[in-house]
Amino acid sequence: MKVNSMERAAQPGILAPVPRVGRYLFFTLDAESRPLGDVLARFAPLVDGAAIVAGLGLACVSAVGATVPGLREFPSLGAAKVAIPATPAALWCWLRGEDMGDLVHLTRQIEHVLAPALRLDSVVDGFRYGRGPNGHGRDLTGYEDGTENPHDEAASLAALVQSDRVGLAGSSFVAVQQWLHDWTAFDAMSGPEQDDMVGRRRSDNEELEDAPESAHVKRTAQESFTPEAFVLRRSMPWAQGSQAGLVFVAFGHGFDAFEAQLRRMAGLDDGVVDALFQMSKPVTGAYFWCPPLRDGQLDLQALGL
Repeated sequence: MKVNSMERAAQPGILAPVPRVGRYLFFTLDAESRPLGDVLARFAPLVDGAAIVAGLGLACVSAVGATVPGLREFPSLGAAKVAIPATPAALWCWLRGEDMGDLVHLTRQIEHVLAPALRLDSVVDGFRYGRGPNGHGRDLTGYEDGTENPHDEAASLAALVQSDRVGLAGSSFVAVQQWLHDWTAFDAMSGPEQDDMVGRRRSDNEELEDAPESAHVKRTAQESFTPEAFVLRRSMPWAQGSQAGLVFVAFGHGFDAFEAQLRRMAGLDDGVVDALFQMSKPVTGAYFWCPPLRDGQLDLQALGL
């Protein structure tokens, strides 16, 4: 399948830049509900892939008696030296826009359409923070996020599924983690120590050649894996009360590239744990399949709907 055909079928928010504000909705299945297939059929016209990027979890796909090749649950890394929780969800929505008030009302609309088959379990509000030297937003630590993202055709090849099967071409798989920052630990580091942790200078985003092996950019250098492990990051900072961090979002044509990076970060490859764990930790982790679009709405043909 040609790249431009994949892009036309994909939910456009996957390839688009991160918006000014975002909202992440996580739904669980309600066993005592009307047939799920009927509810998803009502939901499909609401999803334009731009204001709403939607993903289905394994539980949701299984509940309608379907399978999606490559879809699985978030891995349990029991041997890891750091805690990486798996918190599966049935359905995920990434709401994208310029005004949080609009996203609040869109949340209410989605919740109404999905009820009672799917129940809203949690909401995380995100936002774009600043702009780094390469045009990407920054993490709340001040470091640019997404510097190593592939671009143009390479981004589509990394993020989108190529398939001849009906309803799969142009779809995507996404890994979602909410990371919680420890500001006390971060503030206790000197500026050079913070740069060594990331592997880049915060001031100009230049990579440090002499950074330690634990530096985040060395742990996740996508071209250093065999095969290369490219993903398309679309992460956004979040904050609630005194707590804050990053909602890490990585789209791919499968989950293997993300898992390769995650395993190395957790020290499972060579015993070296990513230095980011000194000041941040994931508190959630889930996988979803993002169906393509057809005629401007979510295409659920792969599920037989």
